[in-house]
Amino acid sequence: MSDTADQQLQQLAYKTERAAAAKLAARQQLAPAQALKQVLTLAAGQAGLAHLVAERQAQQQRSALRAQARSAAMAQRKAQRQAAPAAIATPDTQTGAAPPQPWQGWFDGSAVPNPGRMGIGALLCGPQGQTIEISQPAGYGNSSEAEYLALTALLQAAVQAGVTELAIRGDSQVVVNDVNLTPQAIAAGQGAAVLAAHRQEVCALIAQIGKVELRWLPRHRNAAADQLAQQAQQAQQAQQAQQAFKLKPPAP
Repeated sequence: MSDTADQQLQQLAYKTERAAAAKLAARQQLAPAQALKQVLTLAAGQAGLAHLVAERQAQQQRSALRAQARSAAMAQRKAQRQAAPAAIATPDTQTGAAPPQPWQGWFDGSAVPNPGRMGIGALLCGPQGQTIEISQPAGYGNSSEAEYLALTALLQAAVQAGVTELAIRGDSQVVVNDVNLTPQAIAAGQGAAVLAAHRQEVCALIAQIGKVELRWLPRHRNAAADQLAQQAQQAQQAQQAQQAFKLKPPAP
């Protein structure tokens, strides 16, 4: 493998993967680049190293685009506040206080295979540029459970942040439709029975926040949350790869 390819793998590897490669190199007396390639090949699984490289390059591009979009949104909000502050926050006539601006949230969950290892991702953005990212493994289950767990994590973060008005978007029609059911529809048995516990937890969190709007959006418009869910999946794979190398006996 060329030096350029070695550098590319080094840039694309996660911290846990680089740590696993360093231990492998020391244990089996391998070159660092060779050890890292073995770690990443194991993390890639049946898809292969080339697929993992392409996926992570695309992930880096999405991260850069997301950062650009976030910066542009912040600049636009700042310009709007400076140009027309009265239009952005009209004081309450009784208290004189400006009304709170809604926070924005996106969530996504995945299970590989389905059912399988779950990863969840969520992004919570405040009106003053606040950003909270969630990316974590979530055990074993199916894709609907993963989506519900991602929404739950997002709402928990919103409660902790003191959010009182929140607009949420997700690409799971199952979860969005299930949460938006009326009490009458749930009583009539229209809700997904296997997801009832998740729905109850989500509704309890929504009640703590106050004003919450939940809508569906197409998957291609939910890239930020999807990327965070994928990162959780890949971090979980890297951790498993590291554990596998720990259990692998040293070469004679």
